[in-house]
Amino acid sequence: MDWPKFRLTTSTPSKLRTLLILGRTSNLPTVWSNCLAGWWLGGGGNVLTLVQISVATTLMYLGGMFLNDAFDVAFDREHRKNRPIPSGVITEREVWQWGLGLLVLGILALVGLGKTTALLTLCLAGCILLYDAVHKAVSFAPVLMAGCRFFLYLVAASVATNGVTGNVVWCAVALASYIVGLSYLARKESIIGALPYWSAIFLTTPFIIAYYMDDDATRAPAYVILFILLVWIGWALHFTIGKNSPNIGATVSRLLAGIILVDLLVLADKPVFWPLLALWFLLALLFQRFIPAT
Repeated sequence: MDWPKFRLTTSTPSKLRTLLILGRTSNLPTVWSNCLAGWWLGGGGNVLTLVQISVATTLMYLGGMFLNDAFDVAFDREHRKNRPIPSGVITEREVWQWGLGLLVLGILALVGLGKTTALLTLCLAGCILLYDAVHKAVSFAPVLMAGCRFFLYLVAASVATNGVTGNVVWCAVALASYIVGLSYLARKESIIGALPYWSAIFLTTPFIIAYYMDDDATRAPAYVILFILLVWIGWALHFTIGKNSPNIGATVSRLLAGIILVDLLVLADKPVFWPLLALWFLLALLFQRFIPAT
C-alpha cells in the first residue's frame, strides 16, 4: 500500500503550502540528522553551535530546493505542469528571490564560524548551485547531489571539538555513495529510460564503512542498525525492482528517509541520540504523506 502524495490541482493551495512544496520540506529531518552525525564525528562540543549549523544548513537546503525549481522551469513547463511555477501558483521571479535569499542567509550564518567552516560552506554552496544548474543536462548529476551531503557532513564537523577527521571523511563518503544510489533512481521519475538497477549497489556502502569503523563495543548495536537499514532498503526497492509499472517515487521517498538510518549507524556508540533520530525518521515519513519528498 502506497502513501498518498499531495498533488497540485485546479484548486489553488495556500502560499505556505506552496513554499513547503518548493522547499521539499519533508526532507528537512535528514538535514538535521546529517548535522548531528557530522558534529558528533568531529568530536561534538558546543550544542548551541550545532543548533546554529542546523538552522543555517536548513536555510541553504531550502534555498537550493527553491533554486532547483527556478532552474528547471522550462523542463517543468513541458513535463511537470503540476509544479508550482508552471501551474501558476507562484511566479518564477518569486522563486528566484526566495531561493537566493535563503541560500545567502544560510551562508552568512556560517562563514563567521572560522576559516575552515567558511571554506567548506562555500564548497557546499557551490555544489548546490552547480547541481541545480546542470542536473537535467549531465549524467553525473547524482554525484553532485552526493557532494552536497558530503560537504554538509564536513561543515558540521568543522565546528566540533576535533574538526574534520579521517572518520568524518570516510563516513561522509559512505553517505555520499548512498545518495548516488538513490539519486540515479530518482532521475527516472522525470527522465524516460531504463531503470539503473546497478545504482542500488551504492546503497550498500554504509555497510562496509560500518563494519570497519565500529569497534567491539559498538559492533552489536551497529549490526542491529545495519539489519534495520537493509530491511528498509529492500522494502523501498520492492516498489520499483521487478515491477511492470515501477513506483520510483515511493522507492526514492523511502530511501530519502533512510538517510537518517545511515546517520544512526554513525551514532551507534551514542544511544542517547537514538530517540531523537527515531523521532526525525518518523517525522520524515509523516511529512511525506503531505509534502512530496522529490
